[in-house]
Amino acid sequence: MLEGTSPVLRREGGRKAPDLSDYSAHILSSLYKLRLLIWLESSLQIKKAGGLQRGITDAIDARRIAEYAFRFRDQMCLWEPPRLVLQKLSALSALRQRLLRVRQQLQQPIQEQQGFVEKSFQKQLTKNCQASLKAINADLESAEKQINGLIQSDDRLRELFGLITSVPGVGDAIATEVLVATNEFKAINDPKKLACHAGVAPFEYRSGSSVRGKTRVSQHARLRLKSLFHLGAMSAIRMKGELQAYYQRKVTEGKNKMLVLNAVRNKLIHRVCSVVHRRQKYDKNYTFTLA
Repeated sequence: MLEGTSPVLRREGGRKAPDLSDYSAHILSSLYKLRLLIWLESSLQIKKAGGLQRGITDAIDARRIAEYAFRFRDQMCLWEPPRLVLQKLSALSALRQRLLRVRQQLQQPIQEQQGFVEKSFQKQLTKNCQASLKAINADLESAEKQINGLIQSDDRLRELFGLITSVPGVGDAIATEVLVATNEFKAINDPKKLACHAGVAPFEYRSGSSVRGKTRVSQHARLRLKSLFHLGAMSAIRMKGELQAYYQRKVTEGKNKMLVLNAVRNKLIHRVCSVVHRRQKYDKNYTFTLA
């Protein structure tokens, strides 16, 4: 039996941070309406904090969650729902992602078959998908219009969106996903934390003289955000400017291309957080002054 003042610790599965697009949205909304205090925590965090574990049942899981809540009660961070406009933005962003995946599933096999089948049959396959692709593209256009309308109708979102998209290489899709992932920079406002959340922060794997693993990024990340920042970095190094020069210089020095590209992704994240923190759009012609 839950008391009205007792925190509820929910165990969230998956590799990305919990958000309202998950199956847990309904139960979170119901608990919040009952004015229960909710502590939302990653299942992986609970598992790692429990040390070596053997066996798994509902009873064992419940005990582990309770032990975690008791041990780390001083670090409790109560969950609050995002604003309604951001919940709508999250749902529309998730819809756009699904539509893009479906379009890719239709287009990619047909494109890959070119050159391996008869031209007449290739045309027939393409024609079979035309109606579906046309409908998907129309739905995509509608979703993007609704996303833009939501952002433009809210002063706070419109301001943040304008700041984020002022950074070269950062487009509308990245800005939308950043707003959703950070809850308008209320949940995450530190560039290092955002880089970690997006899976682009490098971590060392060294211990003593025997363990000398390569520095790698963590696989526990918000994969959609990571993918979008990758596309943003690819766009940035194709545009003439500081990031392109940085990428070319490091590659010329013999650095691994993917490592340099990951550094560009980090630079984009730091610039996004910087413009939001300073509440000033990115200035391409800014020059540093020495004290």
